Amino acid sequence: MGRPVDERADLMQALPPALLRALTGAVRRRPVGEWSNDGGQSWSPLAVGAADVKPDRTAECRWSATVELLDPPVGAAGINTVATQVRLFEELTTSRADPYRVPAGRYVVDSTKRTLRGRGLSAELLGVEDIVRGAALPVARTVETDTAEAIAQTLIAEAAPWAAVAWREGVKADTKIPSFVIDEDRWQGLSGGADQSGVSTGIAPALGAEVFADARGVFTFAPVPTLADPAVWTLPYGQGLIEPEAAQSSEGLVNVWVISGEEAAGASGSAAAPVGPVYVWDDDPMSLTYAGPDPVRDPLAPQREGLAWVRPRVERYTSPLITSEEQAYTAGRAKLADSLRVQSTLTFTAYAHPGIEPGDVVCVEVEPNVWETHLIDACPRTLGAASMSCQTRTSARRI
Repeated sequence: MGRPVDERADLMQALPPALLRALTGAVRRRPVGEWSNDGGQSWSPLAVGAADVKPDRTAECRWSATVELLDPPVGAAGINTVATQVRLFEELTTSRADPYRVPAGRYVVDSTKRTLRGRGLSAELLGVEDIVRGAALPVARTVETDTAEAIAQTLIAEAAPWAAVAWREGVKADTKIPSFVIDEDRWQGLSGGADQSGVSTGIAPALGAEVFADARGVFTFAPVPTLADPAVWTLPYGQGLIEPEAAQSSEGLVNVWVISGEEAAGASGSAAAPVGPVYVWDDDPMSLTYAGPDPVRDPLAPQREGLAWVRPRVERYTSPLITSEEQAYTAGRAKLADSLRVQSTLTFTAYAHPGIEPGDVVCVEVEPNVWETHLIDACPRTLGAASMSCQTRTSARRI
């Protein structure tokens, strides 16, 4: 049996065409919930009142939520903050069609508050990444050389035996990862960070990828999204769009990345050779974040060519998990894509589209006949509501 593959690539959750057409019109929406205390082997219905979900690509848990539960069972055999998992859905019903449920996150219960004069329960939910984040290693572990897929599967399965792991197209799951040490933080070994000596760790960034639990609770390794990805949602001006709010910021901007790694030691015990450094920069002359034709070998070229606005912003990333120049370039391009998109942001309110997820690319008509491509960072919404807000980012362009 082959490994699970997320065939949606970078696309939003797929919805039936008839349902997509009905989103701007008459469609009944309501939140639906289920709970489990056995790791998802069995699920029981859960009556949900208000449910606010907050999918956010910049958060440690991709999905989080605040829900009002109606007369749920509580305690060891009911809803509790130790064993309970919750699945949320948005159920959509159009005329002459069966209800259709769209996944809206799989969660653990972080905290609860009982309504004293009623029988309701308010609960704060965190995505299932929190299970892996909380499963710290009791002692430092040396992870032996193996494929990225095998190491990730082991680290996740030890904390969440029920979990499925998917690898989206563009992420090389069979990449050999050299031996490395995880001091304590299991999630850091997967998603990125540094050990006590300051050495960068993390399987996902070494592959030029990101890892998160998707709307179904599947741990997913995906390429870092870029503005070059196909747009999955097009919003014409006035089509459910209300007062778009635009802003710009240079916070976190990096337009030149210096990537280094370490070649795996030979079978004979020969010393590991350094990989790189390799250099990746914004080479688009039409971009406001243009770093010049070659900021490494010819840093004075912008001055000679009269490009006084060019300003290199350099950052370095070194990881012993990067073992080839090809892998270093892949990691560098992912770092660059993530650090250039902070230039311009757009907040807009539109008709609620339950298939949209963080990382999706959308095309928005911000003014009549003025279109912009944006990458969605966050798309919080109230399940059952007809509208939603999106926070997006894009790269500013020269006019």
